[in-house]
Amino acid sequence: MSIQFKRLMLIIIIALVVVALIGCVDESNGDLKEVDKSIYMNPDIAIDERVENLLSQMTLEEKIGQMTQVDRQFLKNEKEITKRNIGSILSGGGSAPEPNIPEAWVKMIHEFQSAALDTRLSIPVIYGIDAVHGNNNVYGATIFPHNIGLGATRNPQLVKDIGEITAKEVVGTGIHWTFSPCVCVAENERWGRTYESFSEDPEIVRSFTTIIEGYQGDNLNEPTSILATAKHWVGDGATLNGTDQGDAVISEEQLRTKHISPFEDAIDKGVGSIMVSFSSWNGDKLHGHKYLITDVLKDELGFTGFVVSDWAGVNQISENYSEAVRSAINAGVDMVMVPDDYTFFMETLYEEVDEERVSLARIDDAVRRILTKKYELGLFEKPYPDQSYTSSIGSKEHREVARKAVQQSLVLLKNEHNTLPLSKDIKKLFVAGDNANDIGNQSGGWTISWQGESGDITPGTTILEGIQQAVSPDTSVTFEQTGRGIDSSYDAAIIVIGETPYTEGLGDRPDFLGLEQKDIELLEKTKETGVPTVVVLVSGRPMIVTEQIESSDAFVAAWLPGTEGNGVADVLFGDLNFTGKLPMSWPRLEEQIPINIGDENYNPLFPLGFGLTY
Repeated sequence: MSIQFKRLMLIIIIALVVVALIGCVDESNGDLKEVDKSIYMNPDIAIDERVENLLSQMTLEEKIGQMTQVDRQFLKNEKEITKRNIGSILSGGGSAPEPNIPEAWVKMIHEFQSAALDTRLSIPVIYGIDAVHGNNNVYGATIFPHNIGLGATRNPQLVKDIGEITAKEVVGTGIHWTFSPCVCVAENERWGRTYESFSEDPEIVRSFTTIIEGYQGDNLNEPTSILATAKHWVGDGATLNGTDQGDAVISEEQLRTKHISPFEDAIDKGVGSIMVSFSSWNGDKLHGHKYLITDVLKDELGFTGFVVSDWAGVNQISENYSEAVRSAINAGVDMVMVPDDYTFFMETLYEEVDEERVSLARIDDAVRRILTKKYELGLFEKPYPDQSYTSSIGSKEHREVARKAVQQSLVLLKNEHNTLPLSKDIKKLFVAGDNANDIGNQSGGWTISWQGESGDITPGTTILEGIQQAVSPDTSVTFEQTGRGIDSSYDAAIIVIGETPYTEGLGDRPDFLGLEQKDIELLEKTKETGVPTVVVLVSGRPMIVTEQIESSDAFVAAWLPGTEGNGVADVLFGDLNFTGKLPMSWPRLEEQIPINIGDENYNPLFPLGFGLTY
């Protein structure tokens, strides 16, 4: 055999191997297939046609990529978006670029989109964030009262306006999706997420789905529209003992009439996505509940958006990860908030499809839903951040609306001897309490970080600063956090006490819902002086403060007002009257919890809807 012949045979063998490899690559992931973008990239063609055209050209890997959501902090680098065809990224609470300023967010989103557009099909990512009371992850953003305070306003139009402002501030950072609103009906004050609920009354909750209209606008393609998320599907506010991620042991009739009903309004208002609850219904995890996700939500209620899991919620279905992924996708979850080991998730789902345990039709349905919303948002035409609204973040105009929300959220529970309103010309005023001069405490959880934090965490006006701005120049205002120095020489005292920040899980109070001992001692010390005392309670829920209310002259539920503490002072000093009404029944004893309107032997300290005026 000649050397030339050997060389020829070697060349032929190599060529055959290359052809075989090309065939394998072409069949498995389509990297070498020619892409036809003439239809799916054409904005003049109907969205459903564009979606089907794009879907027909996608490999299984690319489809699974669209179903995968990764937290930015777990991305190895931006190239992973290109390599893995990742379809969605999020910032969990506190997951922010450095420095945490709007311009850094814009730069980060731009880089992520560049990586996404560098893929074979150039499908943009959709970025999600927990903008639940303003764009609250971003330093300097306007922070509105949490939902429980908004529920006290009984003003759905105001809440729609808040949605519009939040959308502008979210768009200003280059993001197009918020995991809000929470339309849960909180039945137990011990639950650490009570403040994320508008009310214990489903009708009140339904009335505030107007925030979805604020977020999404008349058309998702508008420059200041963002995708809203109704959460958490479903019954998370009804768990036993108010345990976060617990079990709602209730009938289907109770589930439908109280907890599903707000979602019906959300769907009627066109909400683009719905997030599944960590919790269970009668022992079955919601993330794997095909009846509730597919049969009820999608088929019966006609929800056409996409269903997203909560943070690693799929993992809780089973210790067997393959079984957990299979159960969630087959149940109807369309996008999985992984949020960390995305390669493992993608490989697992690929294998489940390959082994025909998850159908390709189910995958296509999920991807079709996701792509449709990306098209409706205009991401294919305008994937990069629009910086037209970056300068509006934390603007004076936006903060004025937040201040108005604070004014309307305050609920007056007691006002003996016409203690309120206080005169702006009062000569000598004493202010005390841990929550009087603390932006972090008055903003609560989901502010800059996941659990929130005490201290000067973001720009704003504390309640103390609002008081100092409200009184006349001749008024002497003494602030001593612990109450040291209070005596009978003062004309009045304002004591601002209550809770420090928390959110899900760590905020559960299964045994005790009263004040801390130092707050009780501060009130007792003030009472001994005989000085007329106004108590302002900063909290994410009604608390057991029966004795403290009885011993005070005036008592105000301020909830978690956010960054505009001057709204509290506006009402205390008579610029406006109190208009807020309780969104929750107020228990008088620990033993009464949970207490809700309609209960047998309903006997709260203050009923749902209570609220005094001057």
